[in-house]
Amino acid sequence: MLTLKDATVRFGDRAVLDAVDLEVAEHETVCVLGPSGSGKSTLLRAVAGLQPLTAGRVLLGGADQTGVPVHRRGVGLMFQDHQLFPQRDVAGNVAFGLRMHGVPKAEQGARVEELLDLVGLPGAGRRAVSSLSGGEQQRVALARALAPRPRLLMLDEPLGQLDRGLRERLVVELRGLFARLGTTVLAVTHDQGEAFALADRVVVMRDGHIAQTGTPLEVWRRPASAFVARFLGFDNVVAATVTGAAAATVWGGIPVPDGSPQGDRRLLVRPGGVRLVPAGEGLTCRVESRTFRGNHVAVRLRPAEGPPLEAEFPLRDAPEAGAEVGAAFRAEDVVVLDA
Repeated sequence: MLTLKDATVRFGDRAVLDAVDLEVAEHETVCVLGPSGSGKSTLLRAVAGLQPLTAGRVLLGGADQTGVPVHRRGVGLMFQDHQLFPQRDVAGNVAFGLRMHGVPKAEQGARVEELLDLVGLPGAGRRAVSSLSGGEQQRVALARALAPRPRLLMLDEPLGQLDRGLRERLVVELRGLFARLGTTVLAVTHDQGEAFALADRVVVMRDGHIAQTGTPLEVWRRPASAFVARFLGFDNVVAATVTGAAAATVWGGIPVPDGSPQGDRRLLVRPGGVRLVPAGEGLTCRVESRTFRGNHVAVRLRPAEGPPLEAEFPLRDAPEAGAEVGAAFRAEDVVVLDA
């Protein structure tokens, strides 16, 4: 459906998008994830035709889009700030793209009703957009983007302005909706939870490059680099020298999975891979703090040397703040990263 070949965008001497290659299959949902300034929004704008490429090509359905204006690319756009027309009611907003494409009025009305049912706002056509909640406005913006039946739907931080509880509910609904419609989706977000819940495939960007791509499970289980690991929220990343099935680190010897890359590397220890042993055994640590997260506790451990460790325990097993404990490591929760 979508192919980017050596896609490059430069602002002066700075490459905001640097020779990016990316493919999105038909009916696939791909989320581009990365911190501010990583190039993810520029990538979306380049695909839409809102940002000209300095070099490279964008192809939709195999056709080169060089010189093709936004309204002729057959893509739907949904932005973080909704960009609804305040002077139009809900139906008028949803029908906007249909009018632009010359769809007959009777067909417009039927399509608007169909979409409002689809996004969970049946009968809301005559409501003023100013009377809607943030979540309802988001649904109207989605219905408007879907109305012309775009071959590619593009979402820019689609749930960024909503509170976490509403975001978590809507992302599940969106996932189901896209699956039912067979929509091809390219979304950008800085929220990894949102991306991992929505996407068939995740693309992590850094400084205009793709740092890693894979299914959510692949990226979560095996971050490709220390950057990706830290971006996903893993703090237990440390320099290591891997020899055989063990790694020498400032935290002492840590077991690594069989077949791990050897030599000077970075090591990720998942919080769930830190286990408690009696004080005096393993790595001696003091419990600095505890943070309650649902049915488990995140515990910050301070060893005598090296950076702190984050560990994760069930409520009943979490040590008290100030306690001295021993820490050991499970090889299955250790990932050997690039140096």
